[in-house]
Amino acid sequence: MSSLWPFALTMATVGAAGVAVERRRRERLNRALHELRRPLQALALRHHLAPEPTGEDSLDLALLALADLDQEINGGEANLARRPVSGRALVEAAVERWRGTAAAVHRSLELSWQAGRATVLADPVRVAQALDNLISNAIEHGGLRVAVRASICAGGLRIEVASDPVPQPVGRFRRARDPRRGHGLAVAAQVAASHGGRFRLGVANTGSVAVIELPLAASPISQATRLGVGARSGVRRPPTERTLAA
Repeated sequence: MSSLWPFALTMATVGAAGVAVERRRRERLNRALHELRRPLQALALRHHLAPEPTGEDSLDLALLALADLDQEINGGEANLARRPVSGRALVEAAVERWRGTAAAVHRSLELSWQAGRATVLADPVRVAQALDNLISNAIEHGGLRVAVRASICAGGLRIEVASDPVPQPVGRFRRARDPRRGHGLAVAAQVAASHGGRFRLGVANTGSVAVIELPLAASPISQATRLGVGARSGVRRPPTERTLAA
């Protein structure tokens, strides 16, 4: 019988490794599905509220999530199409995408731009993906006011998404973690890291603030190339801050 122990131990190790691999695969697939579901929800709400909805930005994000899911299932690496992009155009477009959603759930959504004509070297659809996650997360989990602020910092363009605190009811029960949710901050951190920037999240009694910093482009861009999202062709915690990606 003792001679069977090495074999049994090997099989148990292989089985445990297989379970871990499958768990990681399921998490990545659920993250991709999360990214597909969120922009489509925003597009559906815009269609319901606007007399003549356009929604190209949200469609771009949905197509990007589908491409990510395709690459995850069939292999391949995600492409990062970086180019000089107006930072203000990116941030304003993200705020406008979520203004209707905020109003529908009785939240205010404010933008404060203090970055002049800052130009970032970025993949506009990937940055839109990160900003959408931060804004939608603040609307869903924050208080009645969400503020988006942009300024210049040592790391380039600093974009903050801040929300008021939410009163926690006494005796609140903790729900089991839903594996289909909770991927937004990780997506934002990944986008920042892939651009050579960084992402931080601060949480305190006064609320929460998510910060993403993106490097500036070497030179400003012309008005003709100002647009951020929609130019891709084809599918292919002021509290102590905790660095999620660098």
